[in-house]
Amino acid sequence: MANKIRVAIAGATGNTGSSIVNALVKSPELFEITALARPASVGKAELIEFSKQGVAVKAVELDGSIDTISGTLANMDVVISCLTLLQFKQEMNLIEASSKANVGRYIPSFWGPACEPRGVMMIREMKEDFFDRIKSLSLPYTIIDVGWWYQLTLPALSSGRFRPAVEEYSTTRIIGDGNVPWALTDNRDIGKFVSRIIADQKTLNKMVFAYGEVMTQSNAFDLLEKVSGETVPREFVTKEELQNVINQGRAKAAEEDIKDVTILPNIGMAEYRNVLGIRGDNNPEKARSFGYLDARDLYPDVEITTLESYIRHLVR
Repeated sequence: MANKIRVAIAGATGNTGSSIVNALVKSPELFEITALARPASVGKAELIEFSKQGVAVKAVELDGSIDTISGTLANMDVVISCLTLLQFKQEMNLIEASSKANVGRYIPSFWGPACEPRGVMMIREMKEDFFDRIKSLSLPYTIIDVGWWYQLTLPALSSGRFRPAVEEYSTTRIIGDGNVPWALTDNRDIGKFVSRIIADQKTLNKMVFAYGEVMTQSNAFDLLEKVSGETVPREFVTKEELQNVINQGRAKAAEEDIKDVTILPNIGMAEYRNVLGIRGDNNPEKARSFGYLDARDLYPDVEITTLESYIRHLVR
């Protein structure tokens, strides 16, 4: 039997990280999984539950020394980051340490919509800084983007049967005319794709676009009405409104020399909405033009959750 793929995951208890862990533990014959955690967090309930499923939990301070972090990563085949941009420095340290430890493949924390690398989204530009460092170190990598979560796609129902996961970060208003198709994904399906991608040599040093369905906002809102039996009020945000927020935010960032867009959430969300509903970057055709491989083509047997089944489960 071939050796197991040794995988270390930073940010294992978040939405994306837990999706990945939950998928990998279903194939114990293929994967040996380690969750990296701050020493103060190793007793978290989620990590204790992971350990019951065979996941090793290792304590490490990602803002500590590179030598210490790289020692924790010794003999790892794959390191997956599910850190947030609030942990920018820690991710850079993880990249440096992965290179020092001769990790076989590094998955940086992208996990978002397909997009032009620079000049469109400041959040994406921070992620491209990770990618630039990875390439400068000749660290083997795979970039994985996953479209826009179902969990952030739909508006609340007036009955209260459904509310978006985090309303201020959701696309609850129709962007433009609502007829731009974009890729959507149930965040619980992310791990299904990751388990295939990291075991596939064809994806090494490539970008991969993994998603569930492609749908317009209008179609998604129609589907919510159909399944729930409720009328969904439609509020709109125009291209001009978004561009005004973006222009003001970028001017402020330039004037105050702000590099960390996480302190400017309004511009971040305006740029997301522009990419999704105005520019139309986040669809498989555009993703291919940006250089992504299509995970639906690579792994047609992966069972994805449809948006309709997701809605039916929520409003039953």
